[in-house]
Amino acid sequence: MLGPLLFGLAWSMEAPAGMSAEAQAVLACTLWIASWWITEAIPIAVTSLLPLVLLPLTGALGLETTSASYGNPVIFLFLGGFLIALAMEEWNLHKRIALSIIALVGTNQPQMVLGFMLATGFLSMWISNTATAMMMLPIGVAIVEQLTEFTGSGSLQPKNRFGIALMLGIAYSASIGGLATLIGTPGNAIFAAIVQQLWGVEITFFRWLLLGMPLSFLLLLICWAFLVKLAYPLEKTDSGGSSEIRSQLQALGPIQQEERWIIGLFLLTAGAWISRSFLLNPLLPALDDSMIAMAAAVLLFMIPSRRSGWRQGLLTWEISRKVPWGILLLFGGGLAIAAAFKTSGLAAYIGENLQLLQTLPLLLVLLAIIAVINFLTELTSNVATATMMLPILASLSQAIGIHPFGPMVAACLASSCAFMLPVATPPNAVVFGTGYIRMRDMVKTGLWLNLISILLITLYLYLLLPLLWKLDPLEFPLHFD
Repeated sequence: MLGPLLFGLAWSMEAPAGMSAEAQAVLACTLWIASWWITEAIPIAVTSLLPLVLLPLTGALGLETTSASYGNPVIFLFLGGFLIALAMEEWNLHKRIALSIIALVGTNQPQMVLGFMLATGFLSMWISNTATAMMMLPIGVAIVEQLTEFTGSGSLQPKNRFGIALMLGIAYSASIGGLATLIGTPGNAIFAAIVQQLWGVEITFFRWLLLGMPLSFLLLLICWAFLVKLAYPLEKTDSGGSSEIRSQLQALGPIQQEERWIIGLFLLTAGAWISRSFLLNPLLPALDDSMIAMAAAVLLFMIPSRRSGWRQGLLTWEISRKVPWGILLLFGGGLAIAAAFKTSGLAAYIGENLQLLQTLPLLLVLLAIIAVINFLTELTSNVATATMMLPILASLSQAIGIHPFGPMVAACLASSCAFMLPVATPPNAVVFGTGYIRMRDMVKTGLWLNLISILLITLYLYLLLPLLWKLDPLEFPLHFD
């Protein structure tokens, strides 16, 4: 009842001076939707349909404009990414990639943890972090079983530092890998869509990669070093896992023709995303990242597979039903709210009332935003948190005279770096659910990594975002290239 109660109070009370009736309606609707997103009173995807009802009924935003948000091009970019990931999973290509990376890195204990984290992080750039963690976990357990005696309950003995470091490494790198690409985690794509919607500025796949890839790799290495050097110091002895990795690779058999097709198509798609702005657009000016994603998805249905007697494609409609449609609905709901913030004048109203923050240094503003979002997402959905906060941060940025990319990107990155609690993110829950890790292990380790990530992201954005995205080095002034 909290959502409807907040809605009723906000809509029935007298509007503050300077707030239009439409802005008041948007505020009321947002309070209802946000409270249900945070508390998950009903499934988040179902709550994401509320804007289609509440915004038109209250006069906050027309139905055509509201519904158009659910067809934003970035949604189709993410849909294409989901379909490519499903094709990888269907043909076990993701497992082959992971095992090959682990075998390449090495098999002593610290190297094995690094191999798992690199493989998990790489896959999470393209595949959902939950699916990646669930795929990597059985491989990790098989390695640990060779080294560790189990108790009668099936839990790892508390003193098994290798097992704990490996399990936490899988969970944390699944979240960290998503920072690298625009499709790595929904928050990144929501940011790109809102920027396009509010200001008509396109955040290309390559532009985000230029920012996210170095940060993701750096944070992953710091996380690995912290786990194996400080939190759970490991000796450079063989983990006993090399034979298990070889046996699992052998079990996959020789690479199939279908896997070669998917690898080729994946490399072609990624190459097109990366090179579009400077190579493909001069030839095809209308081409965008969503079109590339959809072209790849269609080809997956067209290229025939031997398993079906050449009658069906690498991807079938039955397989495609596994697409997490709820995430796409969440995109649409968030974009509808962002559009309502702008058109109703609520964004401008919030901005005018936050101008007192103009006296704060930019570095402190970024640090505060990142810290608040980081710890907030320990208890709430990171996607829902980013979706709620991005329109507010856009208003805040313009009110205090800084470029909105700073605070908005900060919120996206911070929402993916919650490492303390099992409920913070699905990879944490997946690993904790095995019973191999005690709560105090995850809380103690995660707290330090939360603090490290807060400081790292703050300094990284403050120093490098202006350079990487060609913004003014100090105050992110309001201009766009």
